[in-house]
Amino acid sequence: MNKTLTSTLLGGVLAASMTVSTVQADDIQIGWTAWSDAEFVTKLAERVIEDEMGYSVELIQTDIAPQYQGLAAGDIDLMLMAWLPGTHEDYMERVGQDIVNLGPLYGDARLGWVVPNYVPEDELGSIEDLKKDSVRDKLDGRITGIDPGAGLTRLSEDAIETYGLDGYDLQISSGAGMTSALDRAIRRDEWIVVTGWSPHWKFGAYDLRYLEDPEEALGGFERIHALAREGFAEEYHDVAMMISRMHLNLDVLEEAMFYAQENSYAEAVDRFIEDHPQYVQYWVTGVID
Repeated sequence: MNKTLTSTLLGGVLAASMTVSTVQADDIQIGWTAWSDAEFVTKLAERVIEDEMGYSVELIQTDIAPQYQGLAAGDIDLMLMAWLPGTHEDYMERVGQDIVNLGPLYGDARLGWVVPNYVPEDELGSIEDLKKDSVRDKLDGRITGIDPGAGLTRLSEDAIETYGLDGYDLQISSGAGMTSALDRAIRRDEWIVVTGWSPHWKFGAYDLRYLEDPEEALGGFERIHALAREGFAEEYHDVAMMISRMHLNLDVLEEAMFYAQENSYAEAVDRFIEDHPQYVQYWVTGVID
């Protein structure tokens, strides 16, 4: 697996992708990328920090690489979407010594390549099966991906090399572009392979499965961690403690993400807080009734 992290990701992308000069100094600045789980968890944390703890929060949307660099440089305070130990290993090796890990938010997360269940498993059940001429023809030699800075994109490029998938093109897109392509293919009953991850609302919306990955090119199960800049826990001890207590069951999270997709993330956060007041109370106070 190629674990080289280019200076472009951790240097030039930062300047191009993130501007923090307009953020007030007193705001708690949380970086996030438009992945469905990250959007829900980040906006849930924002609501709790503001409504239950009285702070002002500024959300800074940017790619994943600038978030790591921003934390290491002290330009942002928090990020709630670190895939560890494998997917974001590159970033942690580079800047992890300048970042504080506040602990896992949820576990049993995974990356992989995903197909609709109507694609016959005896024809396409494993990434190895993509080598078949008949399979490549039905897919037009295409794997539908997400944004270029994502760890999943780097690992997918590695997987194409690991499995020797000649004749395939990893189409760089975005999370929204990937799900749009998936929806379009399903409505047409067409074959498609997309880069995917759990948790994600698409597993509640469609009947899907992961392709087997015998070479483990896309890694195993992971945990999503909250990270903070150095000094944040000393300056905002109560918020750091709240984040360190924030933990979500994967099934509950995926249900909330699906509701957000069908309605809005603001409504999904409202619904979650209304349905799970005991979670919020524990996160904020550390007390369980």
